[in-house]
Amino acid sequence: MDNSHISIKDIARVAEVSHSTVSRALHDNPLISAATRARVQRLAAEMGYIPDAIARSLQTQRTGTIGLAVTSIADPFFSEIVAGIDEVASAQQLSVFVTSSHNDPEREIEVVETFHRQRVDGIIVAASKLGNRYAERLQRIRVPVVLINNHAAEKHDFIYSVSVDNQAGAKLAVQRLLDLGHRRIGYVGLGHQLLSNQHRLEGYQEALAAAGITSDPAWVAVAPPGLTGERDDVEMGRQYFPHVWEAGVSALFCYNDRVAVGALMACHEAGIAVPAECSVVGFDDINLAQYVFPSLTTVHQPRRKMGRLAMQMILELQAGEPCENQTLLPHLVVRESDRARER
Repeated sequence: MDNSHISIKDIARVAEVSHSTVSRALHDNPLISAATRARVQRLAAEMGYIPDAIARSLQTQRTGTIGLAVTSIADPFFSEIVAGIDEVASAQQLSVFVTSSHNDPEREIEVVETFHRQRVDGIIVAASKLGNRYAERLQRIRVPVVLINNHAAEKHDFIYSVSVDNQAGAKLAVQRLLDLGHRRIGYVGLGHQLLSNQHRLEGYQEALAAAGITSDPAWVAVAPPGLTGERDDVEMGRQYFPHVWEAGVSALFCYNDRVAVGALMACHEAGIAVPAECSVVGFDDINLAQYVFPSLTTVHQPRRKMGRLAMQMILELQAGEPCENQTLLPHLVVRESDRARER
């Protein structure tokens, strides 16, 4: 007999007990004697009984599943976040379903609602753009929702979040370049990452202002909204680097590592030596950053920790425990793409 078709009825017939006795024994119900429980459970294992997950979920009101939406499965930024989520979920014997929102807020809310209809026990959205226009729909979601690096400016008390301090990270990057003697520092950003780009640009500007430097608008290039995905980020760095280089910068801070990789490609194509002629600093510290040439100095986001915290918050909310939003501090990882400016 196919193990997937072994039922409680089959076990009851072999054990010569009632259906209800088998059901209770399999759930370790103390109303059933220890000897009977052990015998029924042994028979179930020998016969290859597989519990009906749907029936069990109807009894417990839990499905043992978590829904996770990321902007793109191909984006290397999310690998460590997923690993952190899975680390905590696996310890609780929970399965994680992953899908892409393709950087589209409407697609994102549809994914969240689909997860809800599929009766997941919690929903995590990474790089979320859910904002006020979806507040009413989000309030109808009856399972815990946690956002990672929320890119929407609006905050709601029924949504929880884990994020990195983008302004602090940008200041670390720019201060590094200032300490190396650079005074004409450019910034290449991404317009479709509204809130995080705004905060990193503000951090860049504040660090320059604190050093007594007035930022020249020509030093800043922000790619327009509407382009998404890993390849587009690289292409934006490649395409927009010449704009700031022509403004006479000696160093560049990029919105993320993929933009920085594009800038490195543009430098190579133009015969600009990095870091001898131009220093480049990224943001995120994706795995690729240590393998490009020259290896990339960058701001490290504790992505695995962010994933672990988000999953832990889901568990706390499920248990009705108090839960607070988390903002983590990034740190700088120094590699080979920056150096002191030659006098």
